[in-house]
Amino acid sequence: MHDTRVIKADGTVEFFKVEKLRRSLRRAGASVDEINQIIGQINLTLHQDMQTQEIYRNAFALLRESRPPAAARYSLRRALFNLGPTGFPFEKFLARLFEAQGYNTRTGITLKGKCAEHEIDVAAYKENHSFIGEAKFHSRPGVKSDLQVAMYSYARFLDLQKAKICHDDVCGINEFWLITNTKFTSTAREYGTCVGLKMLSWDYPRNDNLHDRIQRAGIYPVTVLQNLNSAQAETLIARDIILCRDILKDETVLKQLHLSKRKYDELIREVRSLCG
Repeated sequence: MHDTRVIKADGTVEFFKVEKLRRSLRRAGASVDEINQIIGQINLTLHQDMQTQEIYRNAFALLRESRPPAAARYSLRRALFNLGPTGFPFEKFLARLFEAQGYNTRTGITLKGKCAEHEIDVAAYKENHSFIGEAKFHSRPGVKSDLQVAMYSYARFLDLQKAKICHDDVCGINEFWLITNTKFTSTAREYGTCVGLKMLSWDYPRNDNLHDRIQRAGIYPVTVLQNLNSAQAETLIARDIILCRDILKDETVLKQLHLSKRKYDELIREVRSLCG
């Protein structure tokens, strides 16, 4: 397996790394036996220049057969893509994630900078920290946020340094965060590090990245649920039901989906299992 070339979502080629797959399955909560069994099955279908997305789909299908909640967690990255096509649900999801970390949040606000007005995707504050965030949502895995995006974000930060998120003393803007559901280019990361931007992507920084934060908080978007199709997920999101746990707070929202009793029961079981 280790000398098999695979093609990543951005078109680059690398050798298949079984530890990456093993780590993803472990994070999803799969048992050691399940992981070994799935990797064995994947090994049988692996071939030169295989798309990593195909490997992912195969592993996900096998995991879903054995443990649906683990499969939902494993499909988290795809679930974030399905929050589109606009970036607004992703912004709301980020706000909920930061709320789980103790912040008060605001989305879709306008702040007056020294030279211009700025629409702010996410603003967050608590007693000892506050920041504003630019959310770069992409609906495809191969699209990265580049140097130009990082430079634009830093320019906004400079213009907004004397602005405040709210009227309290703790609401000054201490940091500017650039957040994406995909990845940054290496030049964007280097520039951000140099000028002091906080950057958060699916896999960056190596520790405490977006994936790590979501898993630690147990915050899952409704698009992760296997018993919802895309139209049903969109219906819930339009009613500000962004997280799986929102369904548990008010199960009557599911009436909007006109589910059969069997489908309703299956969905509730999945939500409870995932959020438990």
